[in-house]
Amino acid sequence: MLTKEEMPDCPVATTVAVIGSKWKLLIIRNLLVRPWRFNELRKDLAGISQKVLTDSLRSLESDGIVIRTVYPEVPPRVEYALSELGESLRPIMDSMEAWGRRYQSIIVAER
Repeated sequence: MLTKEEMPDCPVATTVAVIGSKWKLLIIRNLLVRPWRFNELRKDLAGISQKVLTDSLRSLESDGIVIRTVYPEVPPRVEYALSELGESLRPIMDSMEAWGRRYQSIIVAER
């Protein structure tokens, strides 16, 4: 979690600091649909390493975006879901998706 001293003055820079990496955005995209287990995420996010996924999930959890739930089973089952704060990213992600679709259609039309 960013400390008060580390937090940028600019709100956009703060948002980028919390969710700005490629993998964090794709993890959030998936978690907006439903809770996921670690290996499900790793298989769905082609190209992500186990270390990067672990680090990204830990960071998102530390920042209050993701909730990690460990179920007392044998073997243990762990699920990742968005917190209420994470769910508040939905309009941002929806806007990014809409912009991406428009951009894709413009580029395809120009070629």
